Amino acid sequence: MLKKCPMCGKGSLIRKKVDETMFGVNLGRFPEWVCNRCGESFTDENTTRAIIDRAKQKGIWGLGKKVKVVKSGNSLVIRIPKEIADFMGLEKGQELYIYPEGKSKISVEA
Repeated sequence: MLKKCPMCGKGSLIRKKVDETMFGVNLGRFPEWVCNRCGESFTDENTTRAIIDRAKQKGIWGLGKKVKVVKSGNSLVIRIPKEIADFMGLEKGQELYIYPEGKSKISVEA
């Protein structure tokens, strides 16, 4: 294993258990290499496989989707895929709160 952090190039990597989350769902604690300077963490192949397996068990693996922006009247529209709508418990006619988080991210809250 690397001894120096490949991200910052200055810190040392130490073995720690790290809480992993995906789409706001806690997947558990996994052994990872963590930089003592920048805090970046790195997983080996076995840990990565275990994280993916846990995400699949919880039904959240593959929830991230690409969608296209289309025009409807004077507005732009994005469709929410069924898997994401089901995960969030969204229903037709429900009001949502949408806001930008910078120039490249939109958040939607139910």
